Amino acid sequence: MADSAPQTASASGAPAQPVRGTGILPSQMLRYLIEQGDILADVPIGEDQVQPASLDLRLGAIAYRVRASFLPGQGVAVRQKIEQFGMHEIDLSRGAVLERGCVYIVPLMERLRLRAGIAGLANPKSSAGRLDIFTRVITDGGEAFEAIPAGYEGPLYAEIAPRTFSVLVRQGTRLNQLRLRKGQPGLSASELHALHAAQQLTDRALERADLRGGVPFSVDLSGETAAPGFAGGVIGYRARRNAGLIDFDNIGAYAIEDFWEPLRAAKDGLVLDPDDFYILASKESVAVPPDHAAEMVAYDTSVGEFRVHYAGFFDPGFGHGAAGGRDGDGIGSRGVLEVRSHDVPFLIEDGQRVGRLIYEKLSAAPDKLYGQGIGSSYQRQGLTLGKQFRR
Repeated sequence: MADSAPQTASASGAPAQPVRGTGILPSQMLRYLIEQGDILADVPIGEDQVQPASLDLRLGAIAYRVRASFLPGQGVAVRQKIEQFGMHEIDLSRGAVLERGCVYIVPLMERLRLRAGIAGLANPKSSAGRLDIFTRVITDGGEAFEAIPAGYEGPLYAEIAPRTFSVLVRQGTRLNQLRLRKGQPGLSASELHALHAAQQLTDRALERADLRGGVPFSVDLSGETAAPGFAGGVIGYRARRNAGLIDFDNIGAYAIEDFWEPLRAAKDGLVLDPDDFYILASKESVAVPPDHAAEMVAYDTSVGEFRVHYAGFFDPGFGHGAAGGRDGDGIGSRGVLEVRSHDVPFLIEDGQRVGRLIYEKLSAAPDKLYGQGIGSSYQRQGLTLGKQFRR
C-alpha cells in the first residue's frame, strides 16, 4: 500500500522513503511510517528518536506498580491486567523513582497502526541493559514479550523491573527501542560467510561451519587486551550492592567507584555469583555493515547457566569504518556483555564462547549510521559502562 507513494520529507527536513523490499526498515522508512500514521504519538516524535534501523520509545506520564510480570494473552488488553494486578499509580510527569526488585507497567507515548506485512520487535536500549534494568515491551493480546505481530493496531507498554539499582525516570525517558521488519531478513551460514569475507564482521578467523546460527563471540578475562577501557588490567565490573539512586537521564554524572567494583584478571577465571550483576566485554571486536543490523543472543543454555546481554541490538555502522568505528583496517568496537548467573555460582573462563551475533539485512541502506554524527554513545567502545557514569 506504501510502494506507490511519492517520497516525502519529515518535519525535521530529513527525507522519508516509502516501504520497499524485504528486511529491517531503515531510518528513512521509519520516518515515512511516522508521517503516514503507522507510528503515532500525542507528542510529536523527534528526529533524535529515529535511529539507523530502530526507533526510541518514550515512557508516558504514569507508571503502574504491579504484583507480578504478565503477558495479557490473546484477546486481553494490558489495562485489564493492570486493573487485576495493579497496586498503585506513580506520576512520572515530574520524575519518580522505580525501586529495584519491583515490577512496573508504563504506557508508552508511541502507539502503532501497522499495515499488513510489517511486524515489530523491541528490545532494551544499551544504557538500560548496562544498569540491569530488565525492561521489555508488551502489547494488547500479546502472547510473547518484545514481539509485535504484523498489522498490530494499539498501544505499547513497557514492563520495567530494576534489578540492581533503583532508578529515577520521567515522562519521555527512553528505555526501549523498536525495530520494524518486512519479511524474513535473516542470513544463511553461506550468506554470512560471504558477508564476513567482504566486510570483516569480526577480528576472529572464522570458517563457514563456525557461522551456523550466527557469528560466535567469547568473553575477555585476560586483562591483556589493548582495547580502550581495559587500562590497569581491569577485565570487568561487578555492581555494588545497596548503591545509591541513579537518574537515568543524568549523563556522565556518577563516579564509577560509587556503584561498581572493578574486576581484575585471575588465572582461574571468574566465578559468577547469582546474586550479582557483571559488566564484561567480548574478546572479539565486531562490525555491522551499513546495510545490515545485528542482534546478540545467548550462545546455548546447555553450555552454561548464565545470561548474557539484555540489550542485544546493534544498529548499522556499529564498529564499522564507514561510521568511524575503526582505525584503518582494524575493527574498533567490542561487544559489552551484561551478565548474570542463574541459580548457582558458575565459573567462566577467558575465551569461553558466550553468545552469537545474528545478522539481518536492511531493506535499504539507512540515511544515518550509528556513531556518525548522531550522538551514539558506544561507538569504538571497549569495556564501557552506561553513559550515566564518568569516563
